[in-house]
Amino acid sequence: MKRLSYYLAFPFLYGISLLPFPLFYLLSDFFCFLLYRVAGYRKKVVMENLRNSFPEKSEEERKRIAARFYRNLADIMLETVKMLTISPESLKKRFQMTNLEFAEKYYAQGRSIAIAVGHFGNWEWACLSQGMASSHPSIVIYKPLSNPWFDRLFFRMRSRTGAVLVSMKQTLRTLVSYRGQSYMAVFAADQTPVQQDAVYWTPFLNQDTAVFLGIEKIAKMNNSVVMFCDMKRVGRGRYTVTYKLLFEDPKATSEYEITKAHVTALEKCIRESPEDWLWSHRRWKVKRTS
Repeated sequence: MKRLSYYLAFPFLYGISLLPFPLFYLLSDFFCFLLYRVAGYRKKVVMENLRNSFPEKSEEERKRIAARFYRNLADIMLETVKMLTISPESLKKRFQMTNLEFAEKYYAQGRSIAIAVGHFGNWEWACLSQGMASSHPSIVIYKPLSNPWFDRLFFRMRSRTGAVLVSMKQTLRTLVSYRGQSYMAVFAADQTPVQQDAVYWTPFLNQDTAVFLGIEKIAKMNNSVVMFCDMKRVGRGRYTVTYKLLFEDPKATSEYEITKAHVTALEKCIRESPEDWLWSHRRWKVKRTS
């Protein structure tokens, strides 16, 4: 069944990816209507997340954020499909890295970089853009999809410009194999750990939140410079990324200091532009047991 669903969906998705951008975003508007008004996709989850995260806002304010979120979500979903055929030239015009020289400075010193990225803006285009941003390897840590056929499709899309995709379980083994080289390891900083891995909790968006410690552990192990990917939506289908330095000497930090810093950086982005975060994600499904 998983194989059949892939073969049925792929021609349709490929056709969408070939649409010129004006028609592409008209289709996204219709898709948004279906998601939000007709299907009510995860609407209960979205509103619950917004209420818990922004208790100081009125219900009308939260509904306005939700409406803008669904419009952006529809764009992100279709922009992800666009990764099948978008040209590097078009991507560079729409997704701009504003301070690449900042990373290159550390590469010239023989250093590697651990960068925290949230499900904010268009994280998929960030993966694609990062792959062609530098001659140094861009290693993207990802969580495989349950459908192996679609997982292979996403693997091809995300890596078509040179990014090295590594499943979460293979992170340590892969990074050890790159020892002696300068690289950027990209981590999704707002993934939800499973219950048995929820060992560190911190306030995030007004809620007690379990956070992976992978970025901190890898940075200290490899003495990697720690950065945050500050992404902004500057127009429809247009984004900018600025690398923000968090720690130049990770081994000099105290326990959890790195983790607290990238969580704080992401929360600041979300509070400034809440509609750009992935509110349909069940981020707080794991609860503290003691």
